[in-house]
Amino acid sequence: MSYPKRTAALASAAALAGSAVLLAAPAAHADVVDVNYRCQTPIGVKSAVSPIDVKGVRSGGGYKITMSWQKGVSSSPVELGKGAMTPSATIRLGGADSGTLAVSGPANAAAIPANTPIKISDLSGTYTPRKTGKVTFTAATLTIKALGTTTTCAPTNSPKPSLTLDVTAAGGSSSGGGSSGGQLPQTGPADSAVALGTLGGTVLLAGAAGALWLTRRGQTAARR
Repeated sequence: MSYPKRTAALASAAALAGSAVLLAAPAAHADVVDVNYRCQTPIGVKSAVSPIDVKGVRSGGGYKITMSWQKGVSSSPVELGKGAMTPSATIRLGGADSGTLAVSGPANAAAIPANTPIKISDLSGTYTPRKTGKVTFTAATLTIKALGTTTTCAPTNSPKPSLTLDVTAAGGSSSGGGSSGGQLPQTGPADSAVALGTLGGTVLLAGAAGALWLTRRGQTAARR
């Protein structure tokens, strides 16, 4: 193989290697977490455990955060007709950010029989990063409004984060906060692994360019 062809092949391999690292870099982590809720209802205190799933999908300059309950919580002594119950919740932020994120969802689409665990619909809200780093999302307070009453459910088991996102703030501010979790698809923020992949690809391409320059220089000297 001639020097020009060999150098071109090296450059192509470097570009492909850099792309592979970029595609393989994880951008988020998630876990389904059991949350022990203590619910203060109009007729007294009730307890329930539900696995909570929180997902994040890139949306414009922020993320659409969706919170899902895999089991029902609390119950009503009377039937709740269609549209009679409206849920909302807060998610506690940690790591590089702090505070809470409000999420909400539609009223019940079907009647809920009396003394039956209330299935909460998926609740969602928009999170806009204020700092660059790892941000954790942990289930906090659940609020259920029905028939003019309000039931408030709070976690009692100090649940761990359901989701961790590597985010980049619009202004580029940074934070040293950190966190952990499992991989989640459908997110697209840049993280340290992506940055390293980009750097690796750049270094490989720079090496290929240097080899091409040296090859051309050697050919020029040979002609002389």
